[in-house]
Amino acid sequence: MAHFFIDEALRAADCVAGAQVAIGGAEARHAVTVSRVRPGEHLQIGNGAGLMFSATVVGAEPTQLTLRVDTVTVTALLTPRIRLVQALAKGDRDELAVQAATELGIDGVIPWAASRSVTRWEGAKIQKGRDRWSSIVREASKQSIRAWLPTVGELASTKALAALAGTTRMLLLEPTATERLTSQAAPTDDREILLVVGPEGGIAPAELTLLEQAGATRVRLGDNVLRTSTAGPAALSILNATLGRW
Repeated sequence: MAHFFIDEALRAADCVAGAQVAIGGAEARHAVTVSRVRPGEHLQIGNGAGLMFSATVVGAEPTQLTLRVDTVTVTALLTPRIRLVQALAKGDRDELAVQAATELGIDGVIPWAASRSVTRWEGAKIQKGRDRWSSIVREASKQSIRAWLPTVGELASTKALAALAGTTRMLLLEPTATERLTSQAAPTDDREILLVVGPEGGIAPAELTLLEQAGATRVRLGDNVLRTSTAGPAALSILNATLGRW
């Protein structure tokens, strides 16, 4: 598989064909000491904001990777934007959901402190948890060679989600819903789509009521009940097909 690295400092003006660019910091160290990239090899670099280029390595030091730009591509951000609202879950199930959704093309993730979440981010754990999710998103984006790096939002309360429901297409993944996601997947406008996934015990009735009153819609994926780690990625796959992304 081709090597792909991300450096947010890259700008289109610096990445014209034939130009030399230097990558430093953690990405350079990873490329040289872990991936063992050497002069003469070809790889891909992106800035996580649509810019990607193929390059030839001309210098490989642990502190700096020097590249000659071969070709440049700029990918526009797709609309409508899709974000996963993932409830905090025990073990690594929420992290698995974030990783898979990133590989499948999610545009952003929002950690949700649902009432039935066993895991809690409080105090210093809030920033630590976001940093962990950001690291997962970054590595999954590199593995899947994504032009756009998904955003990781602030830890959201149910009240905060209700405030978003009025301006987005918020879809609550709920096994007891009467409507299937396939009936709601076709876009009606360019509003952002939010896929809301509850924790292991599901979305609490009071939360369902609050979010529905704010404008959200309950949908189900099928007759089977999926884990919190798989529901979001499964729903995203349906949207990718419906929206023509796949």
